[in-house]
Amino acid sequence: MRTLAEKAAAFRALHDEPGTFIIPNPWDAGTARLLASFGFKALATTSLGLANIHGRGYVSADEIIENARTIAAATDLPTNGDLENCGADEPDDAARLIPRASEAGLAGGSIEDFTGDRANPIYGFNLAVERVHAAAESAKKLPVPFVLTARAEQLIHGSSDLDATIRRLQAFEQAGADVLYAPGLKTLDQIRTVVASVGKPINVVMTHADPSLTLDQLAEAGVKRISIGGSGSRFALNAFIGAAREMAERGTFTFVGENPPWSQLLEAFAKGAAS
Repeated sequence: MRTLAEKAAAFRALHDEPGTFIIPNPWDAGTARLLASFGFKALATTSLGLANIHGRGYVSADEIIENARTIAAATDLPTNGDLENCGADEPDDAARLIPRASEAGLAGGSIEDFTGDRANPIYGFNLAVERVHAAAESAKKLPVPFVLTARAEQLIHGSSDLDATIRRLQAFEQAGADVLYAPGLKTLDQIRTVVASVGKPINVVMTHADPSLTLDQLAEAGVKRISIGGSGSRFALNAFIGAAREMAERGTFTFVGENPPWSQLLEAFAKGAAS
């Protein structure tokens, strides 16, 4: 099995070398191994996918870390952690989650400016920047390199002000973030504008973007990383809901005939497992 140092080096190289890569989001060891079996070069956890496992709309920082530990150990791929707001409001408190994330086996992780409070969803500008700076300083002190992603969340929490989002991303870049991420970018023009406005790699999540966009188009626009957030989990649950509805409303079980052979899943799990 690859060491964390080897995973971290591979993850950093993905950001430094030319090209664009897809970083899909498993929510447990099984989905991590299935994704690894398809040849992806890195994985990213999803707090929404984890919340779905628990049947609720939120997760704690401790739950995020333990889920990340399970996913990171499941394959030889470097894993990025969706750390939400790092479990705290104050910069120094939030920064304490970064070494915990590294200890759990993550090669990188994110800090976002969504507070977790729907009534007051976004941290003020100065506090948001201070939080990223504290997280970046914490990452620099780690014995193994850690790719820090800073997320500006306004576009999915009621704002349509792209300029304000760009201002935050630029400030996060200056504060020490390695990767920048603004969920809610929808069009190729918006994405090109953001890419041209900063000097660090950009992550685009397809959960909110035009679903007709392709890897080639996003690469041409200058995107470095493409993720899907909780969309994989939601897609899987939608299929499960369809099966439940068929049983409840029709009393039939035709979905069983669409299942892959168990042996096929076992082969994929084995192929994607850490060596």
